[in-house]
Amino acid sequence: MKISNEIFFDEVERLLAEGLEAEFILRGNSMRPFLHDSKDHVIVAPIGNEEPHVGEVYLFRYRGRHLLHRLHRIEGEELVMRGDGNYRLEERCKRADVVARMVRAHRPSGKLIDCSSRSWRTKSAIWCALPAIVRRVILGVLRRVKN
Repeated sequence: MKISNEIFFDEVERLLAEGLEAEFILRGNSMRPFLHDSKDHVIVAPIGNEEPHVGEVYLFRYRGRHLLHRLHRIEGEELVMRGDGNYRLEERCKRADVVARMVRAHRPSGKLIDCSSRSWRTKSAIWCALPAIVRRVILGVLRRVKN
């Protein structure tokens, strides 16, 4: 059974408002190479009054949709978000648009990835520090090899 994203994310936001975590299957390729479309499950948790941190992955509202992207930088009141698989595109949102923070991911193999682990943070920092042209080449190679 399929339900609309609007109804689904209304329920996700309701769970988060109750202080609970929510888990869902990732859709789309914007978080490659770290997260994979229709394979990885992500677990998000409420952020409460926490300040957003550059490098963390957040679920946020953007132009009537919900996106899961990494916080690239903070410019005053605006958060600049970017998917790991997007070497050019950015989204800008307000702090109030942030719904949750990704805390874990489940791989199809059953492996659980903790987003606070040293390994995840190191890999993420290295990826984000790479020049856009290098990320573009790596993503192109991965697209050809894994598809």
